[in-house]
Amino acid sequence: MPGKVYLVGAGPGDPGLVTLRAKELIERCDALVYDYLANPDLLQWTKVGCEKIFVGKQPNLHAISQEEIEKILVKRAKAGESVVRLKGGDPFVFGRGGEEAETLQKDGVPYEIVPGVTAALASAAYAGIPLTHRNFSSSVSFLTGHEDPEKHEMHVDFEQFATVGGTLCIYMGMGHLAEITARLLKAGLSGETPVAIVQWATTPRQRSLLSTLAKVATAKEEAGLSSPAVVIIGEVAKLSTKIGWFEQRPLFGRRVVVTRSREQASELSAALTMLGAEVLELPLIEVAEDAESTGEDIWPSLGAYRWLVFTSPNGVKYFFEKFHRKFDDLRCIGGVRIACVGETTAQAVREQRLVVDLVPDEAVSESLAEALLREETLENETVLVVTGNRNRDVLIGKLEEGRAIVDAFPVYRTELTDLSGHPAATRFRDSGADAITFASSSAVDGFVQQAKNLLPGPGARRPKGVAIGPKTAARMREIGLPVDRLAKQSSIEGLVKAVQSLWD
Repeated sequence: MPGKVYLVGAGPGDPGLVTLRAKELIERCDALVYDYLANPDLLQWTKVGCEKIFVGKQPNLHAISQEEIEKILVKRAKAGESVVRLKGGDPFVFGRGGEEAETLQKDGVPYEIVPGVTAALASAAYAGIPLTHRNFSSSVSFLTGHEDPEKHEMHVDFEQFATVGGTLCIYMGMGHLAEITARLLKAGLSGETPVAIVQWATTPRQRSLLSTLAKVATAKEEAGLSSPAVVIIGEVAKLSTKIGWFEQRPLFGRRVVVTRSREQASELSAALTMLGAEVLELPLIEVAEDAESTGEDIWPSLGAYRWLVFTSPNGVKYFFEKFHRKFDDLRCIGGVRIACVGETTAQAVREQRLVVDLVPDEAVSESLAEALLREETLENETVLVVTGNRNRDVLIGKLEEGRAIVDAFPVYRTELTDLSGHPAATRFRDSGADAITFASSSAVDGFVQQAKNLLPGPGARRPKGVAIGPKTAARMREIGLPVDRLAKQSSIEGLVKAVQSLWD
């Protein structure tokens, strides 16, 4: 069966701006041929076995020629593979997608074009610059400052565009900015014309500069701005000082490390990203169901327990996965009362349409045990504690001291991971971070084990430590990690607020 090539726009950098069609194709493809400007996070969407081929071009450092790229696409497709050619921005806006489509058509290779959000549109939106505005501009021109990647001279008639009016958006113009502005000035465009530069638009690395046509080349050098960037020339550029929003978010410019497992990191990462943080996900632990613990000795007497106790959302998740495989009716849980260590765990139970009877004021095992023993006498009462393989025995021990009959039901396993060579680990080691969050003692233990791969090097930022709860904070202090903030509420929301408070 013949393969097919999909020329897919990866958008400007923010994974949230990738189209649904692009995501679907990335998830299904056999080979992903990607550019320098495609966000590396998109690579995580690929299926197991997908071959990822980097063909990125950087200024003065071309990894592979355009002809070779086209040969890869043709060869892979003719071998029957589904190939995604992932290109930053839009493949048909200064992306050489037209050339690649021509080659595919000539060689009889089926192809599809999937548009993406192009850099000029995204840069303008994220810098607060309307490319058209009733009072300032009724036209937009997209230009390139580096028309042929194989050559260094410019072919665009900038003098002509100086008289057109409207907004000029210049791609790949940073290396020739002094020449471009000089030509526009010579052609009669006012030196006071506002000019904005937006670097790494839509990403946490975004930086923007507002200047004038006469001064922007010098201002760019003084600010240390370089490619990738879009230059926006016109009266609309000055509106960035009024309606710019992206760089005004409370955590913008801050790098925050999230140490939860891959499955659990998304909610915390998304919340921090919404506030403007650059998030590095270091999955120090992996959580999975304990397949060996089937519960066959638990299920027959489940309804006879006085208390069902959950010590983590993971426990809730995997307990009910096992429960629903065994029972078709939630009422089979019986009249057992339910206790949870904290509000996050309690919310996970409520999502199962069950009432939580007890949550201690402090989200630690000791407080949970004390609250249970205060609630009623547990002498000769049966208690089922849902655990993982790394749970401490403090809770069970204290309940047994109160003469309760306690059974432990391990439903999940927490394993430490190996992050050697992980891209986020490398970035953290090389340049550090502003804050690092820990949502469990297991994550702290994982950090200790991975210390050789994670300790920031000379000159790297030393992060402030943020703990989700007292138990996690205690473990951090035991191994010498700083606890600069402790979440007031042991939840994702509490952890996010604690991070914010570092810079309030």
